[in-house]
This record gives sequence, structure tokens and C-alpha cells, in this order.
Amino acid sequence: MDLTLTDTAATRIKTLCAEHSAQMVRLSVEGGGCSGFQYVFGFANAAEGDDLVFEHNGARLVVDAVSLPLMLGSTVDYIDNLSGAHFKVINPNATSGCGCGTSFAIG
Repeated sequence: MDLTLTDTAATRIKTLCAEHSAQMVRLSVEGGGCSGFQYVFGFANAAEGDDLVFEHNGARLVVDAVSLPLMLGSTVDYIDNLSGAHFKVINPNATSGCGCGTSFAIG
């Protein structure tokens, strides 16, 4: 099961967790959004049930077992530029996405 965090994403996750007194960031996929599925970020203090925890440079990202197959091989990055700051999931399984960058379709 492969999911990669970039250095910039790891740094931001650690900062956000410290600010929100959380142990890790949770990433899940839910139905909805412009293209059928959307990424949802939140906080967690522990993994639950079939969750998988990915670690990089001291940052922890947890993904539930239902969402993970839709994101296998993905890279989670953090972008901070003139257009704004946000997490970006680079998902090789997505066949299309929309301009918002948080929703995608699987073919």
C-alpha cells in the first residue's frame, strides 16, 4: 500500500497538528464534488480499525481502508504560492478532475 508525503506536506502537517493539538492528519475520499469523489482533510489523535498510517519526517497521515484503494500510488504535496495555499493530491488513478483541485473521477 503506497502513498507518499512530500517534504513540504510533512512540514505543514506537523505545523497544523501542533496548532490543533492533534497527532495526525486524516485524509479520506467521499462521494461528491464536481467530478464524483472529493478529498477530505481533517485531524485525528489515533488510527481506527483498518486505518493505515503513513509517516514522513515525523509527520503522520492516516487513511481509512475504504479510501486507500482510490489513492494508491498518490503523492500528497503542499502548495503555497500566489494562488493560495493548499494540500494537493497527485493521484495516478484519477482519470479526470476539476478546477477546484479537490475532486476527481476514477475511470
